[in-house]
Amino acid sequence: MSDAPKAAGLPRSFVAAVVVIGLFAGGAILHSAEAVLAPMVLALVTGVVLSPIAVPWERIGIPHRFGVLINLAVALMAIGGIVLLLQPVAMRLAEQAPKVVADVEDTLRDVRAMLRGLSQMSRDVADAMTLEEAPAGPPGQNGAEPAAEGPSVADALWLAPQVLAKVAVFAGTLFFFMATRQEIYRWLALNVTWARRPRDIQARLLRAETRVSRYFLTIAAINAGLGLAVFALMRQMGVPGAPVWGLLAFLANFVLYLGPASFAVALLYAGVATFDGAMALLPSAAFVGLNFIEGQFVTPALVGRQMQLNPLVVFLSVVFGIWLWGPIGGIVAIPILVWLVVLNESVPQAAPAPKQADQRLK
Repeated sequence: MSDAPKAAGLPRSFVAAVVVIGLFAGGAILHSAEAVLAPMVLALVTGVVLSPIAVPWERIGIPHRFGVLINLAVALMAIGGIVLLLQPVAMRLAEQAPKVVADVEDTLRDVRAMLRGLSQMSRDVADAMTLEEAPAGPPGQNGAEPAAEGPSVADALWLAPQVLAKVAVFAGTLFFFMATRQEIYRWLALNVTWARRPRDIQARLLRAETRVSRYFLTIAAINAGLGLAVFALMRQMGVPGAPVWGLLAFLANFVLYLGPASFAVALLYAGVATFDGAMALLPSAAFVGLNFIEGQFVTPALVGRQMQLNPLVVFLSVVFGIWLWGPIGGIVAIPILVWLVVLNESVPQAAPAPKQADQRLK
């Protein structure tokens, strides 16, 4: 009588250790390849979002790939326009840096003086009326602060090839993905070895694409409303560059949690540079209130519970994406997460579903 095998596979602890090591190694590889992978993944996410609403150029006699090229040109011009709109505000904030630094130093000096007075009062209440006058601070602080220097022409020339290379990777990936999207989905459906029914893979890919596009466009509409509200408030308060601040609010809200927080800090900087006293806090406080209303009432009402994700998973995904690829990683983290969630959902088992998928892929 032969002995039965003691185990059908490897120990679970060994498998878990291999998975953890693989995750760390994969993260290190993705982080080191940021210059190539970040614009590539951003292009794929953009293609997934825009593909269901792409203009059907074939209906008006324009070849498909030429129509995709037109869409790509429009997308690149939109990105370039956003950069040109943001540039004046960045320059203005850089010019106002000395005033902001001086105001912050005055505030900190007043806080330190107040704390010194309270500490002395707690030690000896009887001598509280004879506190010594606080020193004016180290010599040289009252002098004019040197203006912050911007990037030089040599720095711009050094960065130009890197920026152009990322733009080229983004443009090429987006063009070829939108031009051959149907062929890519068909190839994936036929070559996934673990899939018992390739038609289910086809249906899942198409369903995930539609749901991600619908979700992202809904969020874009919500962010546009938030940007318009920020623009109206900043203009009412007299903050310079109100239209650009509205555009920034629209863009920052795509990076959940960290984007609005960074934008609130930027508005605090702009408030200190523009106003004096408590009025400097009003722009940032107004945005925090608007963002609270948007996050607690508007987004849940328009997106719906079926697309709500676990807040911890969302937060960790955004943090991981920013750690990997900076702002680009924060932007693509949520669309990728939604795509994975929808892709893993069960496909309806009704008979017409695979047939409809086959007709769309033909």
